[in-house]
Amino acid sequence: MAKPISFFVHHQGRGHAQRTMAIVRELPATQPVSVLTADPSLFDGFERDIEIVALPNMIGAPVPTPALYDQPTPSVMHCVPLGLPSMRQTMRRILDHLDDRDTGLFVIDVSAELALLSRIASVPAIKIRMHGNRGDAGHLAAYDACAGMLAPFDARLEQPDYPDWARAKTFYSGGLCTSSERRDDRGAARRALGLPADREIVVAITGGGGAGTPYAPLTVAARAAPDTLFVTVGPLHCEGHETDFANLINHGWVSHTSDYIAAADIVIASAGDNTVHEVMRARRPFICAPEWRYFDEQQRKAEALAELGAAIHLPQWPGGLEGWVDLLARARALDTDCQRGLHDPDAAARAAGWLQSRVDTLWRHDDTRSPHPMTIAATGS
Repeated sequence: MAKPISFFVHHQGRGHAQRTMAIVRELPATQPVSVLTADPSLFDGFERDIEIVALPNMIGAPVPTPALYDQPTPSVMHCVPLGLPSMRQTMRRILDHLDDRDTGLFVIDVSAELALLSRIASVPAIKIRMHGNRGDAGHLAAYDACAGMLAPFDARLEQPDYPDWARAKTFYSGGLCTSSERRDDRGAARRALGLPADREIVVAITGGGGAGTPYAPLTVAARAAPDTLFVTVGPLHCEGHETDFANLINHGWVSHTSDYIAAADIVIASAGDNTVHEVMRARRPFICAPEWRYFDEQQRKAEALAELGAAIHLPQWPGGLEGWVDLLARARALDTDCQRGLHDPDAAARAAGWLQSRVDTLWRHDDTRSPHPMTIAATGS
């Protein structure tokens, strides 16, 4: 029987869960799969038969005493407050599950600490890669501890400062888009959404992982380009002093962002993994406005896209009319051929195939090697 594969899925936003589901769909039905997460509802309705393990939600848990709070964080870790029962319970539940299921591969999306825990517990770990300034001791230790890394993006988007030794352990699946629905034709998408066929349309999209698209700058854009229709999808961050314009309409949460991207002449969006790959799939001029994330994750991804000519990196929203006029002109001039190949329709299947090969290779009994089990030598560490 195949060794089980377990996934740890961070519950901030929906991206980690959606990526896991896309990969798990491509694993053989005979492959035992479990998911450990603090928000099991992210997997409601998932059609694949998997085991879901609920973890405590540690976000916001208070440290019980000032003295515990004052203890410094070790350089090889990022978030390990002391005295939290929920953290002990989380680690215990993870270790008990890995032990009880005899997990063959622990796929971590994402946590540097859990990669170290997995290695200490003698379970091979695979870390899902993300962009960002991750040359700190914690991330490097996690990369070193893993049996491999899975990068759900094209190798051309890799950062130049990612170490060669870590790159050698990394499998690049190609651009992994977790949205299964798609519409390529701009006219058909506009008809389906009730949008005008003969007008320039700029679509601004935000997912659930951040505060929302800043609305005030878009009102300035609407003034700067009165003949352009601006459509927002997802949550908005409002200052409270904005003036609405007839050419700026808000559609809120939708279940088919791919239609809006297909309908657009220009897309403005953050650098979330799935959003980026949806835009690359549709090949639309892309203004990438990264949101704040730990380790400058989205900033570094936007830089990588801009370096390839696949997007305009927008580190700061324009505050005046001239800034918007210039930005939109630059977007119209983008060569979307640069986006070609940054989305791979087979990325989820490639990722699943690589994970399957890793667990098979790591646990294969090879008769050409030593006939006796390896033993552990005592050390004085």
